Amino acid sequence: MSYSVGQVAGFAGVTVRTLHHYDEIGLLVPGERNRAGHRRYGDGDLDRLQQILFYRELGFPLDEVAALLDDPDADPQQHLRRQYGLLTARIATLRKMAAAVAHAMEARRMNVRLTPEEKFEVFGDFDPDRYAGEAAQRWGGTDAYRESQRRTAGYTKEDWKRLTAELDALHRRMADLLAAGVPADSAAAMDVAGEHRRFIGRAYYDCGHELHSRLGEMYVADERFTATYEAIRPGLAAYLRDAMLANAVRHS
Repeated sequence: MSYSVGQVAGFAGVTVRTLHHYDEIGLLVPGERNRAGHRRYGDGDLDRLQQILFYRELGFPLDEVAALLDDPDADPQQHLRRQYGLLTARIATLRKMAAAVAHAMEARRMNVRLTPEEKFEVFGDFDPDRYAGEAAQRWGGTDAYRESQRRTAGYTKEDWKRLTAELDALHRRMADLLAAGVPADSAAAMDVAGEHRRFIGRAYYDCGHELHSRLGEMYVADERFTATYEAIRPGLAAYLRDAMLANAVRHS
């Protein structure tokens, strides 16, 4: 059984353009062509694509992925063992990074000039001061921390309400795209991701594309963030992460 390039793109969550590129550089050449010359992918091609995407997720450049997969001495089980070890190590690292960044994000609100009652009115169950000591110890020397401290120190109750409303609106727009089946690497989703990055830059600290994509990873790696986005719409955490990454790649 074979599949069209469009079907494979849908299975794998990549774009048709990506599959065309992989074919052009010899990384994933479809095993068949129909009479019209259109690409057709078999089960072996899908297995190779899965390996490619595993390695790409781990940050391997395409030329290194090709070298690994075309190694005549390697076998599929060896690839899986290597990827499992790399992914396990990455998960552990990302969890530590996510927890640290989460504390830093929470620390932005440390100097909010609100009464305790107003804090909970604005932030709900979140206590802005809960991680203040640890965040200051971990991140007090970074430019982003100092910048967020400087900006948020003067924020009023109305400022926080306005920022919260802006962010909620961005989340709703992204959730609507997800519900409509719009791909995360579509122009529409990437545009909303771009607005999300600029919102962070306006409200808190300068947020480049690379940092923004790392924040997206945190949304999936840290269960607290994941739960927040999943409550808006199931699958939103990963969808937002993918859109943020696609937008960063678009501007690379």
